[in-house]
Order: sequence, then structure tokens, then C-alpha cells
Amino acid sequence: MSNKAVSYAGPGKVEVIDIPFPEFVLRDGPGVHPANVGRKVDHGVILRTIATNICGSDQHMVRGRTTAPEGLVLGHEITGEVVEIGRDVEFVKVGDVVSVPFNISCGRCRNCKTGATGICLSVNPDRPGSAYGYVDMGGWVGGQAEYVLVPYADWNVLKFPDREQAMEKILDLTMLSDIFPTGFHGAVGAGVGVGSTVYVAGAGPVGIAAATSAQLLGAAVVIVGDLNADRLAQARSFGCETVDVSLGDPKDQIEQILGVPEVDCGIDAVGFEARGHGREAQTEQPATVLNSLMDITRAGGSLGIPGLYVTGDPGAVDEAAKVGSLSMRFGLGFAKSHTFVTGQCPVMKYHRGLMQAILQDKVTIAKNVRATPISLAGAPNGYAAFDDGAAQKFVIDPHELIPR
Repeated sequence: MSNKAVSYAGPGKVEVIDIPFPEFVLRDGPGVHPANVGRKVDHGVILRTIATNICGSDQHMVRGRTTAPEGLVLGHEITGEVVEIGRDVEFVKVGDVVSVPFNISCGRCRNCKTGATGICLSVNPDRPGSAYGYVDMGGWVGGQAEYVLVPYADWNVLKFPDREQAMEKILDLTMLSDIFPTGFHGAVGAGVGVGSTVYVAGAGPVGIAAATSAQLLGAAVVIVGDLNADRLAQARSFGCETVDVSLGDPKDQIEQILGVPEVDCGIDAVGFEARGHGREAQTEQPATVLNSLMDITRAGGSLGIPGLYVTGDPGAVDEAAKVGSLSMRFGLGFAKSHTFVTGQCPVMKYHRGLMQAILQDKVTIAKNVRATPISLAGAPNGYAAFDDGAAQKFVIDPHELIPR
């Protein structure tokens, strides 16, 4: 059976290729850890992909900013229909429409049992934590494909209660696999609550999801900072204040909005490819956002950091940054008694509640991020547009099931 997929073809390039139809065993391939080759997945299901999104984390690999091997099948934001179940699957049925957390977790290890599914100890031989189609994450085949294997299915998938309703809201529901919980995790980590003032650095899809989440949590004011005018306009479209960091330090613009040069809660939705502010806005300075957030977040406040930071960046600006060592003003954070919340979002902690918010019309995440369906063949163009700063979230629709 045909199974076309999007793969990394070297810096700046992706291509659509033919890959084998999934089996209930992990085969060798680009990025697959040798210790995972031959791993039986009788606890898994095979999905016909309904929606699979292009993520900024994918873009880091495509830009050549990680050690991802060429040929790696991309995609970790997966929503699909179950077409085949493994021998050991008990509760998931053929025909179920499900959301798949980007974190692959076993549900059995010490961390999973405490809800820390972003750092599962069992699915990646290299280190805690795993994901589909991502460098150094165990080699599980990515989901930007017509069909994909999902392990530990009884544990991992979130079943939508009604198929017809799910398809009507599929552009919202597909955000449950990653960016909506990730943005929400950033807001929770930053301590957002009723009446909070919040600054979100970055108006890409995760930043927009964090801003949406802050509103859902009761923030009084949500301010979003970025260099991209279109993305800032998108943030304003659903009630956010905005800061253009190309004009200078966000602190001064925040004071113009709030009357004081600080916020209660800071969220980093940029990560390691951060740029400077003002005249240095075109210069990459990977610690800029972290240092800025420590400066503008009140003493005793918290920093939620859903933006990606890596341990290996061959394209970094200096030798230290190539191994994830950044020039942070940690002494400032210490002096202000800041709390830092970092790492992969444990999607399962949030996705069911956020699903209910979507199904009950409490939030319109697809509208806020401008979810835009594209074909599988159109994925290379989607990656190029996203890299150029399009204020959109591209949703790959391999089987043309999403109304245009």
C-alpha cells in the first residue's frame, strides 16, 4: 500500500518520498537508534493520517540547525483514524479518530507514572524523552505521511468522542498534538492566572498558542513581542497587545502599555534561534529572550520556556552555543527569585481538558494561529512559506479529508 511521506533532504530542503507501510515492529532507517531496531510494537496502532502539522521544531532541523540525518521522515503533530490495531491493544478500536501527543511515552516507567510523559525513560535509548520524526529522539518514524505507527496506543492516543463533531473541528483539534498544550504549558509554567499581566516572546504558532492559553487562564493583559509585522497583526486580531522588538528593548514598550516596565509572567516561545533587539534584530543572539524575560518579569515571578533549546547546534554563532551553552544572566534570575519551567510539554497533562474547551466552543485556536490546510505534495512549499515568516500554521492533509 502507498505511503508517501515528507523527509529532510539536507539544509533548506524537504522532499516527498515513498516509505514502507507501517508494521508492528520498528525497522532500521535514518535516525533510528540501533537499540530500537527490531523493537516489537504489538501494543501499537496504525493510523491513516487526517492532519499532520508543520512545526517550528521541524523547521530547526530543516534549516540544518541540528544533527538530523538526511532522509529522516518528519512530523510529530499527528491526528488520524485507526485502521489497524496491534495484538496487545485493548481499548482503541479501528475507526477511532484520535489525537497523538508528540511525546512518545510508555505509561509504565517511573516518570510516566508521575505524569512526566515528556521524559519517558523507556522509548529512547539515548536519553529521557522521545518524539516522532525528530533527531535524537529514538528514531520513531514521523507522521508527515499517509500512514503512521503509534506505539503504546492504549496509553498514548486521545480518542475524540464523536467522529462527525471531530471532523467539523479538525483544524482546532489537530493543535492538541503539540502547540496548544505546549503553549498552555508555557503559560502554566509562567504562573498565569486571573488578572495576570503576561509577556509572550515570539508570535509564531507556539507563541500565539501561549497567548491564547494565557487568555483562557484569565490573564488581564497579554503582550506579544516579535519582529514580524504580520505575526504581530495576527496576535492583535484576538485581543493581544503587541511589541515590535525591532524598535528596541521590549521593556520600554511594555511600560507604555502597562505603566510599569515589568510583567507578572514571562513566556519564551522563541528558543535557541533568538535574535537581538533594536539595531541588533538581524543578529542571532541565542540568550536574548531568556535575558530579556529575566529583566522584565517581576521579582518572584516565573518564566515558562516552551521555546526549544538543544544540546547540539552545528549552525550556532559560537562554539559554546554549539553545545547549548548560552550567555545567560542567571545571576539576575537568582537575584529576582525567578522560577524557570523548561523542557518538553507533557501533552497528556493538558490535552483532554483543552479538547473539551474546543468541543464546547470556549476557544478557537485554529483561527488564532490561522490554520491552513495544504496537500502532502505541497509540504515543501509550506515549509518554505513558514521559513519566510508566514503568519500561518500549515496543516498537511494527506488524504484531502479537510474542507478547504
